[in-house]
Amino acid sequence: MQRLVVMGPSGSGKSTIGAALADRLRLPFIDADDLHTAANRSRMAAGVPLTDEDRGPWLIAVGERLAASDRGAVIACSALRRAYRGIILAHASDAVFVELTVDDSLLRSRLTSRAGHFMPAALLESQLATLEPLGADEPGIRVDTGASPDRVVETIIRELAGRGGGTPGPTPID
Repeated sequence: MQRLVVMGPSGSGKSTIGAALADRLRLPFIDADDLHTAANRSRMAAGVPLTDEDRGPWLIAVGERLAASDRGAVIACSALRRAYRGIILAHASDAVFVELTVDDSLLRSRLTSRAGHFMPAALLESQLATLEPLGADEPGIRVDTGASPDRVVETIIRELAGRGGGTPGPTPID
């Protein structure tokens, strides 16, 4: 059983990569954005960064939803700080994180070109300031998302299959 959290800042490809990864692994896909309260969504849509207090109930919901999946799941969730990942792990102790890394300029480009998302590009700076990359003692891998989604998913599957101890730096795409 695999419980995977595809993480990274807005625009890193969490939903796109997470959905494709879930499809390849034949697991349910959950977008953690759907688990936000209406108040959180309104704050973000207004350009107001969430506080840790705002995120707490959401992160608990993410961990509980992941743990409740009998056969595993892939969930797209920013999980920007170690403490946030700790909350998820407190509810889904076997979760493995897949941190999507991407160049800041590409992130900005992706955010300014996408339409219809409740989170404005203006909040990217606060997300980047909040981001704490996976530590070597955390369960997970880091993968660069500069390639096509199919190639990124292939890299993730390969890395997860060969995962030993520790967290490598961003895995280059072949």
